[in-house]
Amino acid sequence: MNGTQEQLAAFRRSRGSRFTRLRSYCLFVPIVYLYTAVMGTLSLIASLFDGTGRIQHCFARTWARMILKTGFIRVKIEGLEHINPARSEIFASNHLSAVDIPVLYACLPVPFRILAKKELFKYPFLGWYLRRSGQIPIVYGDPHAALRSLNRASEALRKGMPFMVFPEGGRSATGQLQPFMGGAFYVAIRAQAPIVPITLVGTYEALPINSFHVLPGQVEMIIGEPIPTVGLRLRDMEKLAAQVRQIIADTYYSRAKLAQSAESKQQQSGTVLAEPGASSSELP
Repeated sequence: MNGTQEQLAAFRRSRGSRFTRLRSYCLFVPIVYLYTAVMGTLSLIASLFDGTGRIQHCFARTWARMILKTGFIRVKIEGLEHINPARSEIFASNHLSAVDIPVLYACLPVPFRILAKKELFKYPFLGWYLRRSGQIPIVYGDPHAALRSLNRASEALRKGMPFMVFPEGGRSATGQLQPFMGGAFYVAIRAQAPIVPITLVGTYEALPINSFHVLPGQVEMIIGEPIPTVGLRLRDMEKLAAQVRQIIADTYYSRAKLAQSAESKQQQSGTVLAEPGASSSELP
């Protein structure tokens, strides 16, 4: 067992108590499903009257705040002044937990769309919300379908709609920052829109992947200064991705309880760019 595995095993053994497990399984999880069903239904009804998706986004923000309050999760926010509501931007965040999405919906002060795994669109209520509110699915394993989705996102960004993207492509199983994929940077460069790095800290401790055991406490959302892409070309994707990842890594590891692994340090010095099922060289 290497150092990262030992650290992970010790972390999981030390999480919470029997009481917090029972509270999560018997109270929090059923209530979250109820919130999702009720707010999802209301959002679907609203979609019949609102073609912009703004009312649906309001329902999503309410849903997110209800989840955080029920889980006794407090969010400390830094850097809100770096968000310009009058400008279309890409928000690029690390991804540690299922709690990340409620944190972002509850705390970002502007409406946005997300690039989400196509599989999420198959879930009842959640998938219906994603489709009706204009979110864009990413097809894993199909480079041509993925490019069509990225081009749709670029066009929406040019028209003024901000986007939220998780460049890692999925939640971290260890709490370590993973390699970045190229989609977010392709979209930003195509649209010549700035990227706003967002660092989430503490959500992994609140709810790691493959767990329903939620722990109350404080998490942090740190919003960095926008990184301009005006004048950049697609060949600059790797450099842009490395810059964004470096900012998020520096912020995350300076505040996280987990120490940076040797593997993550190696990835930091050489960012991996790849779409699911495609290499960065396949991007137009």
